[in-house]
Amino acid sequence: MSEKARGILIVFSGFSGSGKGTIVRELISRYRSYYSLSVSATTRLPRATEKDGREYFFKTREEFEKMIEKKELIEYALYVDNYYGTPKAYVEEQLDAGKDVILEIEMQGAGKVKEMFPDALLMFVAPPDAQTLKERLLGRGTEELQVVEARLSRAYEEAFLVEAYDYLLINDTVDRCVEEFHSIVRNEHRKVLRNQEFITRIKEELKDFSKGE
Repeated sequence: MSEKARGILIVFSGFSGSGKGTIVRELISRYRSYYSLSVSATTRLPRATEKDGREYFFKTREEFEKMIEKKELIEYALYVDNYYGTPKAYVEEQLDAGKDVILEIEMQGAGKVKEMFPDALLMFVAPPDAQTLKERLLGRGTEELQVVEARLSRAYEEAFLVEAYDYLLINDTVDRCVEEFHSIVRNEHRKVLRNQEFITRIKEELKDFSKGE
């Protein structure tokens, strides 16, 4: 029996308000055995309900900077005086276990991930149109109009970076988007480039039959 195939690293980005978090939560709820959501490391203090290794790997600033020095992070950023980053060891462990690992990150980090993992799958989610995006941001009811306008302005800038991604998902309904996401990843596993080990093995096995009768 062959070993379980290595998982695929999936970078998942999208405009603010496009529904990334909702899609990922529903995807993992439906297909928990297939996917693992990457756990980030951070220097911020844990909240009362958070557990180390579940929401985040909580690190001191010194520990985090040592991770940077040792190149133990796939990507990282400094945000409001705290570091956030993706530990390489955790991702590799999940991929080796055959899990498809989802990195829900900003577009700026996608390029860094692609440099370290050239076979990473980059997926971008967008609403059906700009008006829908605005309505979803306003519908949250958690931000001032000025903040919503800033997010829409940022989305315009991000729209010029979408072509660097492999697949585009249109989030008209969460259900359809989740199933499309899962279908794309399943098909990606069957690409010839991701099955070189099998191809090499079957060629060796067939060699004995190539000598004729």
